Amino acid sequence: MTYPFKNALVTGAAGFIGFHLSRRLLANGVKVVGLDSLNDYYDVNLKRDRLKQLEAEDGFTFAHLNLADREPLEALFRDHKFEVVVNLAAQAGVRYSLKNPHAYVDSNIVGFVNLLECCRHFDCGHLVFASSSSVYGANTKMPFSVHDNVDHPVSLYAASKKANELMAHTYSHLYGLPCTGLRFFTVYGPWGRPDMALFLFTKAILEDRPIQVFNHGKMQRDFTYIDDIVEGVVRVMARPAAPNADWQGDCPDPGTSYAPYRIYNIGNNNPVQLMDFIGAIEKALGQEARKEMLPLQQGDVPATYADIDDLIRDAGFQPRTPIEEGIGRFISWYRAYYGV
Repeated sequence: MTYPFKNALVTGAAGFIGFHLSRRLLANGVKVVGLDSLNDYYDVNLKRDRLKQLEAEDGFTFAHLNLADREPLEALFRDHKFEVVVNLAAQAGVRYSLKNPHAYVDSNIVGFVNLLECCRHFDCGHLVFASSSSVYGANTKMPFSVHDNVDHPVSLYAASKKANELMAHTYSHLYGLPCTGLRFFTVYGPWGRPDMALFLFTKAILEDRPIQVFNHGKMQRDFTYIDDIVEGVVRVMARPAAPNADWQGDCPDPGTSYAPYRIYNIGNNNPVQLMDFIGAIEKALGQEARKEMLPLQQGDVPATYADIDDLIRDAGFQPRTPIEEGIGRFISWYRAYYGV
């Protein structure tokens, strides 16, 4: 596709999704400033190796800074006229938020308001930001819809992502800043995060260690392959959020607004049982896992399932990569990267 913008800021560019998105934009002639703090939440070497790939591409500039550092962020915006900003920088992880809550406030709340202020003062044309399927929290109505109320988060991570959505709406209302929030559903694929299930399971099985299977395997996840996520993001980037003329305050729609603000789910629209997911990993590895069955962890939800009707209608795109294919690609990358 041809993009209606020539430059972009991607925060979290050394992260999993940010790396893949930046690479896609660069391949299509978009100049990218990639911002990352390179924090040590997981292996910094993996982040640096992703970054090396990006720095080898024409049109990429790396900005080593933290969104919580307001003055350097303002200087970056002053030096570059960003047509679109994609915020993928965040303190990730549901379980880690139980141990280190302050990291989520510093990165996901303070950092996000700094970014909103820069987008406002330096005339950014469109802010696209990562939310999360975790915002659905205690909701049990399936599939999860952006038009449903999400006021009952079950982790601080989820609460911080819900807060981002509220903050973005406020800036859309006050300053007319087009903001689009994307609720990602369990992203996986090559160069994936070491704290995610696919990485943890693959590593443990190859090392002949037991894998931890929470909720005794009775979990469902809408696993979404990284290329599908990136396709959804670039299509949304090209369509700045617009007001919904039919929005009514006496029956408020949480997914749209009278302001230029939208929320979309990006998920595979096909929840997979955790035991089937593990089975696909075992098949791809040619090795059976030893399983340690455990109860549901605090902050976790038993199932996720994305309603993506709005994404299909507005962006003309539906994720399609089956888990067997996606898992196979991840394992090929894993074996090559770690020399297994």
